[in-house]
Amino acid sequence: MGKVSPLTRISALAGLAVLAGCAAPPPAFEAPTARAATAALDLPLSEIFPGSPRAAPVPRAAVLPSNSELARDFMELSFSLESGRRFGQFSRFEGPVTVALAPGAPPAAEPELVRLVARLRREAGLPISVGASASNHIRIEFVPRRKMRREAPGAACFVVPNATNWSDYRAQRRTPAGDWAQVKQRTAATVFIPVEATPQELRDCLHEETSQALGPLNDLYRLPDSVWNDDNFQSVLTRYDMMQLRATYAPELQSGLSAPEVQARLPAVFARLNPAGGAVRGLREDPTPRAYVNAVNRAIGPGSTRARRAAAQTAIQLATAQGWHDTRAAFGWYALGRLTVQSDPETALHAFATAGAIYRSTPGAGIQSAHVDMQLAALALSSGHAQEAIALADRALAPALEGENAALVATLHLIRAEAYEALGEGVQARQARLDSGQWAGYGFGSDAAARARAAEVAARAQAGRG
Repeated sequence: MGKVSPLTRISALAGLAVLAGCAAPPPAFEAPTARAATAALDLPLSEIFPGSPRAAPVPRAAVLPSNSELARDFMELSFSLESGRRFGQFSRFEGPVTVALAPGAPPAAEPELVRLVARLRREAGLPISVGASASNHIRIEFVPRRKMRREAPGAACFVVPNATNWSDYRAQRRTPAGDWAQVKQRTAATVFIPVEATPQELRDCLHEETSQALGPLNDLYRLPDSVWNDDNFQSVLTRYDMMQLRATYAPELQSGLSAPEVQARLPAVFARLNPAGGAVRGLREDPTPRAYVNAVNRAIGPGSTRARRAAAQTAIQLATAQGWHDTRAAFGWYALGRLTVQSDPETALHAFATAGAIYRSTPGAGIQSAHVDMQLAALALSSGHAQEAIALADRALAPALEGENAALVATLHLIRAEAYEALGEGVQARQARLDSGQWAGYGFGSDAAARARAAEVAARAQAGRG
């Protein structure tokens, strides 16, 4: 029997893979809504989270879920916190909102904030502007990462209500003023971002935390095309996100409404905002059991690799038991692949292939598929199959650009460069390295970090030649 290439085996595995399908009491006051730390899956060739100002992204597909799904998601995003704790009243800012950077912000922050605010005005129709105001104000403050880790160890950045600065937040973090569930109408919020953040991390935090200061406070693992998902694949606000923000500020709604009152008004809201989405025909709930969330959090959090691997397998088993065929089913497999890529490449290959098959069949999951293809391309490179590595990296480039993920784009070009070098195609290798350099500064934040990623990919290529 002839030797089967990784790409052929990947296709076969993807075709044969079986697609799978009592929370603890809440604390007295809620932790801040937060973006998961960038180290959550910090393994070889991990993504450094998405972004890129260097070129116009590929246009996103103009596809939204049905209005029934949008309304269902709206209720879960707007009336629950990330811990699973539910609350009874709807809140938002009433009237114009200003957002401003605190003194000491990195140079990259101002242009990113200006771009974000312009998008929020244009795409979500929000009455928001850059500046300072005595009421309805969002403040962006940059704090040393070590301080943030002491307060919120698992968060890359987070947003809190009512606080005006770091000291104010620390003073009220365990009081009703610091509890999102107690907020009846929003007037002030502060986003905290590490001062050491790379340009890409900074942009990601601005998008997710500013949008949650304005609207949804929850993250849902089932959302493929949203920044409000703790898998952190999406990093800039999507069309889906803008639609949910537009609905949040619909004139039919106002702060203080109960969950039943909001639910009763959503059919009219989405019929007006998204007439192509059909009628809202009841809200068929699709809850994610807390056991799954806990398993995923253990898999991508700190701890021994063995314990994290077991947690990923638990997430896969729970997804199978639920009969899921969505991003929740895929993410357990993705995490398992990342956790076995060094110790058990065969298991990693199967896990990535299974995750990729699910992501490719899920509308809006292009960036997730690109991350899987990057991992598969790295495996192909390290096993000496340069042509397959190029094919996988090439397939990932368009969705990586669409997702505005500079670090991913830079890594894909590094893989292409090493693969072309292995094939003796020096001209293409040099061009791929130049292409990688175009994106590396924004994605990795420093020359040293970019060189470290290049050395890592080169080591993979060397292993493939050995």
